[in-house]
Amino acid sequence: MVFVGLTGGIATGKSMVSMIFRSLGAHIIDADLIAHELIKPGLPAWGEIVERLGRDILLTDGSINRPLLGGIIFKYPSKRAVLNSIMHPKILEEAVRLRVVIEKESPDAIVLFDAALLIETGAHEMVDLVILVYVDEEIQIQRLMNRDGLTKADALERIRVQMPIEEKKKYADYIVDTSISQEDAEKQVGYIFKRLRALSLKGKNALN
Repeated sequence: MVFVGLTGGIATGKSMVSMIFRSLGAHIIDADLIAHELIKPGLPAWGEIVERLGRDILLTDGSINRPLLGGIIFKYPSKRAVLNSIMHPKILEEAVRLRVVIEKESPDAIVLFDAALLIETGAHEMVDLVILVYVDEEIQIQRLMNRDGLTKADALERIRVQMPIEEKKKYADYIVDTSISQEDAEKQVGYIFKRLRALSLKGKNALN
């Protein structure tokens, strides 16, 4: 099995790249999906978040108002730090559990841990390789403005919350540039997938 971290900045096209890898046969462990499950009403993470950030973030059915919470953590670094301290250890614990399950069922699997904050949280240290989904910042800004109807200032604010995409390059074993087209991204992913498949079948030293 090869355990790979997939990361990228906001609006770089990470979800598209993850979908392409899945279509080729990779197993995807999605940090966002794990987080969605962890914050369901009554679960420990839900309780800790409500206790630390208050009941004003809840909808009438008791679930967390995710858009509201997202807005708060972008605006207030201290509250973002609180949320991260609650969520990140739990997300990583579940990712490790899922990895073990997949490896037992498919010893030669290619497993991607899809996590926007892979590097920021130090989770890149627990994977074999890191794939970065990349576009330059100007394209990020334009995509985010178009996607979410943000002003340039708001788009920049959201981008700057994360580690600069150029900084993330230093941690990457492979880079998928999504600035041209989905077809071009598919070619890049196909090349990487073949190399990962060789590693998974022949061992981690196969490409050295």
